[in-house]
Amino acid sequence: MSTPLDSPDQGGLATLDRELEELIREESIEPGDHERFSHYVKKDKILESAITGKPVRALCGKKWTPGRDPEKFPVCPTCKEIYENLTK
Repeated sequence: MSTPLDSPDQGGLATLDRELEELIREESIEPGDHERFSHYVKKDKILESAITGKPVRALCGKKWTPGRDPEKFPVCPTCKEIYENLTK
């Protein structure tokens, strides 16, 4: 007889453990400019991060978990340039 832990494709704790391990491998949260700038990120990703705590990736490539008021920081020049080129 198998249990949910024996069959990771059937959900349960094994699936959560596998997803957590994958997130840990994928996440290389970068220190640096995210502390000094507000970055451009898709709104749905900001909401998702607020709910799940999952880091987001800005247009410039920075990856971090948002937690500060973006109004208190200047806009990242790289994000701004990329955004302006997308809207042309």
